[in-house]
Amino acid sequence: MINEKYLGLGTKRSVIRELFEYGKKRKAEIGEENVFDFSLGNPSIEPPKSLYKSIIAHLSGDDPLSLHGYTSAQGDATVRKTISDSIKKRFGFDIGADMIYMTCGAAASLTITLSALCVKGDKVLAFAPYFPEYAVFSVTAGAGFEAVKPSPDMSIDLSDLEGKLDASVKAVIINSPNNPSGVVYDEQTLRALSALLKEKERKFGHAIYLISDEPYRELSYGAEVPYIPGIYDDTIVCYSYSKSLSIPGERIGYIAVSPKAENADNVYFAVCGAGRALGYVCAPSLMQKVAADCVYDTSDVAQYKENRDILCGALKEYGYEFAKPDGAFYLFVKSPSGDGDEFSERAKKHDLLVVSGKGFGVPTHVRIAYCVKKETIVRSLPAFKALIEEYK
Repeated sequence: MINEKYLGLGTKRSVIRELFEYGKKRKAEIGEENVFDFSLGNPSIEPPKSLYKSIIAHLSGDDPLSLHGYTSAQGDATVRKTISDSIKKRFGFDIGADMIYMTCGAAASLTITLSALCVKGDKVLAFAPYFPEYAVFSVTAGAGFEAVKPSPDMSIDLSDLEGKLDASVKAVIINSPNNPSGVVYDEQTLRALSALLKEKERKFGHAIYLISDEPYRELSYGAEVPYIPGIYDDTIVCYSYSKSLSIPGERIGYIAVSPKAENADNVYFAVCGAGRALGYVCAPSLMQKVAADCVYDTSDVAQYKENRDILCGALKEYGYEFAKPDGAFYLFVKSPSGDGDEFSERAKKHDLLVVSGKGFGVPTHVRIAYCVKKETIVRSLPAFKALIEEYK
């Protein structure tokens, strides 16, 4: 016998990947320029020049064995110190190097953190719309998973959250800027969330950890992205450089456990233990060093803002409904029929590839990933206009 749970995950891709694979086949049939593929959140802008300089400098060094050898299981000490210093400088919050664990991107950060925290009978909550793999990661860690519905503007519905917070809740996952809506949760909202979680911690007599998934932190278009450990003590940050440096395939990120969290030292040791058990020790050594060299750098996100402005301006004019994104590179649009699956399928007839919101916990919407070339967006607009006209 084999593990039926993993067989199911392996034989059925996520809806995002299914659409992406459909797009590859369609491009082969009619030409890539004729398919408007908004399925995958793959960065479309160049990494900063400092990243290339760092790679070249390290590869040209005199100690290749050290460069390509193992680091400490939790990551190179100098790299972790550099990241720790940058957190203090940027956010005024002190998370020591001994509370940072280097990982293979945010997915590894989340799976390690959830495995470190959860035991059978625990529950994990996430705010819809949410990245679909949160459910997979939570269940794999042995916990139950439940979504909190969004407010009409795609922010947090605190009343729905309160109704779902019971003694079984071990962790709440938050993602801001949000995938798939692009919404940035403001400080007032986060402080209200913090107050509610603290109230429930006192009631239940145990910590409720807030897991802040932050691959899009630097992709903000003027909106402040508050640093959550400075607002809520029991926070664990799961960070990735995939989007900020445009290197998703290099798989590098980190976990940062707030020193103010309940049982912070033991939480960190559990993170180390979960990393060991899952085989996530010694993140890629070259990319650890490169990330440290580029810790204050980002790609040119102004290009994403231009894409957002073009797309939002046109779709609003055509009659589409959505919450304007202040970050990330996604637009979460309400289906004119109220059915995201139906809209996604109908869009294919116009060679528009947009992802149904069902997997994100909001089946009335679709996600448009506008991290594409500007020309793709401009050329797609007549198709978006023709598509919505079919509903009138």
